[in-house]
Amino acid sequence: MLKDKLAIQKIGLIPLTLLMAGAIDSIRNLPATALFGTQLIFFFILAAVLFLIPTALVSAELAAQHPQSGGIFIWVKSAFGERVGVLAIWLQWINTMIWYPTMLSFIAGTATYLIDPQLVNNKFYMISAILIVFWGLTLANLRGIKSSANIASFGALFGMIIPMILIIGLAVTWMLLKNPIEIHFTVKNILPNVHKTNSWISLTAIMTSFLGLELATVHVNHVNNAQKTFPRAMLLTVGIIAITMICGALAIAIIIPSHQLNLVDGIVQAFQRFLSAYHLAWSMPIIVVMILIGGFGGMINWLISPAMGLLQAAELGYLPKFLQYRNKYDVPSRILIAQAFVVSLACLAFLFMPNVNASYWLLTDLSTQLYMFMYVFMFCAAAFLVYRTALKPAAFHIPGGKLGTLITCLVGLVGCIITIIIGFKPPTQIDVGGFWHYEVTFTIGIVILVAPICLLYLYKMFAPKKALT
Repeated sequence: MLKDKLAIQKIGLIPLTLLMAGAIDSIRNLPATALFGTQLIFFFILAAVLFLIPTALVSAELAAQHPQSGGIFIWVKSAFGERVGVLAIWLQWINTMIWYPTMLSFIAGTATYLIDPQLVNNKFYMISAILIVFWGLTLANLRGIKSSANIASFGALFGMIIPMILIIGLAVTWMLLKNPIEIHFTVKNILPNVHKTNSWISLTAIMTSFLGLELATVHVNHVNNAQKTFPRAMLLTVGIIAITMICGALAIAIIIPSHQLNLVDGIVQAFQRFLSAYHLAWSMPIIVVMILIGGFGGMINWLISPAMGLLQAAELGYLPKFLQYRNKYDVPSRILIAQAFVVSLACLAFLFMPNVNASYWLLTDLSTQLYMFMYVFMFCAAAFLVYRTALKPAAFHIPGGKLGTLITCLVGLVGCIITIIIGFKPPTQIDVGGFWHYEVTFTIGIVILVAPICLLYLYKMFAPKKALT
């Protein structure tokens, strides 16, 4: 009787699917992918095969084999030791610090439609708005204010699902009425020229849309009949994400030419044109508020998570004991303040690029590259562990045993390596101030963001013993 009751309490197919899809599906990513027109269909499918599916399978097996809390740190540490595990944590944390300004710029850019739409191209407005919002959320979280599951669901429903359905519906109506469109659905346009670098650059924007799925797969041990349920949920998740992201991005691309598309507020641009054409411009403020609700919901959900990840490194002695402090609300307050300063520095990217679009792409590219390096460690750790150790009985195993896991890891590594290589090339649709200006800025950014891990290692090596206890 008790066993049956516990089985009922486990996660089923639909909740698991919604959990995984909700972890990474986002309306914010649509403009960056819309930039590449109908070619995004091909690259979305390619990215799903080379990255999304391998990530889901490998992270689920790792979570099942290592059910203790710790995620990427435990997985990489088990394979390569504590130092490499801390490096993986650092890459996950610093990637999030670079991701915040892109999400915040999306919020700030969307809000301009309630103030003055011209502000979306004002770099100083964007920086000021980003800093005010982020520091405000940080100070709020110092008091332990966290979004509940109900608030998160509310934000996802009204800020992502409904706007996504609306813009796809508006685009379908636009095409049924035979209005002019900016892209062409021909085989020649859908299949890219694989020899042109600019075609492959769309993978950067698409991979950004797929980051973070491993955070949801840690629930695999709580899935009812995981060996059957998880693969089905994964297929449904891939289908939901692919359909919503492809259709949503195409909805923007059919009405806004790529040279006019603003990466920060492209979703609002598209809504504005559709609604104006249908004489529904009066509803625009409602749409903007809904998108803002979704943006704030996403920010609140993610604010403390990276701080807790870095706290693991602090508790292992890689950071001063000063940063291990938790306030009376059990919040790592000093790490929260420290990461707010890091995000503030990341916002300076808006000053080094010639326009807001270029800054947004630079930060998106940096964030994606750092996360890809972390995924390289994850796939290598999974391959190493399955090769060196026997598979333990667990809730889920990749079909095909050890060979299936090794092949899946290899496919995922290929996807990561391709993304890392093309990440150094800027898209021609965006004015980035010249190829070498972007290359130098991007490379320096990678070095600056990864280099601090050496300081963590040195601190662990030379810190007084009493600081480690």
